[in-house]
Amino acid sequence: MTSHVKNTLVTTAAIAGALAATTLFNTTTVKADTTSSAPVTTTTSATKDTAIASAQAKVNSASAAVVSAQAAYGSASTAASDAAAKTAAASASAAATSAATSSAVANAQAAADSAATAKSTADANLAKAQSNAAATSRAKSMTSAAVVSAQSAVASASAKASDVDSAVASAEAGQTVTANLMKSSDPTQASAAQQYFATKTAIVKLLPSGQVQITIPLTSGLEYLTEVSYNGVDATFTKTGDHSANITFTADPATSYTLAMTMDIRSVMPLMPIMHETALLDVDTTIFNGLLAAKSAADAALTSAQAALSTAETNAATVAQVASNAASAATAAATVASDAAVVATSAATNLTSAQAANSTAQAALTSAQAVQSAADAVLVTAKANLDSANAALTSAQAELKSAQNIVVVTPSSSAASSASSAATATSNVASSASTTTVTSAVVATPATTKKATSSTPASSTTAKTLPQTGNENQSALVALGLAILTLGIYPMMKRKHA
Repeated sequence: MTSHVKNTLVTTAAIAGALAATTLFNTTTVKADTTSSAPVTTTTSATKDTAIASAQAKVNSASAAVVSAQAAYGSASTAASDAAAKTAAASASAAATSAATSSAVANAQAAADSAATAKSTADANLAKAQSNAAATSRAKSMTSAAVVSAQSAVASASAKASDVDSAVASAEAGQTVTANLMKSSDPTQASAAQQYFATKTAIVKLLPSGQVQITIPLTSGLEYLTEVSYNGVDATFTKTGDHSANITFTADPATSYTLAMTMDIRSVMPLMPIMHETALLDVDTTIFNGLLAAKSAADAALTSAQAALSTAETNAATVAQVASNAASAATAAATVASDAAVVATSAATNLTSAQAANSTAQAALTSAQAVQSAADAVLVTAKANLDSANAALTSAQAELKSAQNIVVVTPSSSAASSASSAATATSNVASSASTTTVTSAVVATPATTKKATSSTPASSTTAKTLPQTGNENQSALVALGLAILTLGIYPMMKRKHA
């Protein structure tokens, strides 16, 4: 039990004892005035009784207010003590929670920071992988386009080479062209041998060497034409009948060829000598000029296009593989980034939970502190109310004392009144000297005062009073009050702990 509560109980017991004393003995007890006695006035008995009754009512009301304020103060003191205990418990809980959660918060913060860093790194790697994948995809498209272009070039070169090959093949197989034998001395006139080459054609073949093989169909006179040569090289005769043959020689492509011929017509004209003459074979074989070179160029172009296609296909395959790897890397990076995002979210959630636990404990502490503050404010108010009630009781007691000190006089008994006043003053001085101040106000109940008469002028001083012996008076009141409070409080405590 604190000293504050102890003093409260003592004061309450004293008040209760005073109330019991005045009720049981119908006496008047006044608080001692340690400095001076109340002034003595004179009036009629009725007026005094009225003043005493009024003052006693005020004392009773003030005493009841003191009891009520004392109870409110005790209740507020208990509530403030309970709130302080709860605040202490909440503070301890908050401290324990903070100690428990601070590590969790720190770990969660570190995990969240690490996860955020990992996510940032993963996002950067993903962006890089996606950029690389896009670049390799564009390169793949370009190499694919290059392959298509190379394929087109090969197709074109192949077509050109095929055309040239066809032309060469046709030339190598031989083509029939117009051919005339003209006099070498006068190319505008036909040679005498023209009659034996009635078709006026020649078969021209392209040789792999680039030269041409010229074949002149001899339709008749084989028995007369014994020899044909070109540039000193004899032509080849291939019989096609008794009087016909194909005469073939090789030469470079040209527009005409001078042939040397030997004619022997002595079988029909014995007197004619063997004739040697030249004839100009008018045949254009330049149609084959450059054909082999074109074939060579077409073949080279085809070979180059095929090589370019092969290179493009190789590059395309390489780039396609790179693009595939880049796409796989981007997919993997996306997975890593997604996983990192999940970890970061989880870490952030854990951090929030840890912080929330700490905040909850702090909020509980703040709430308890607010309750304690409110309880303390109620206690301050209750104390102020108690002090005010005590002051009111003290004032009422002073007023009652003044009323009790009034001397009743009548016109026929002024001498007795003077004696009564002197006796009352002497009693007040003695009472003032012997009564010690009680720590709280003492309640008084209305006293029964007999009116003074002319025959008994001192009757107003015959009222019975409680002993005014300082500590003895206080101790008696406290003991009586405690007994009364015990009788009332014990059942209450019994019900409370039942």
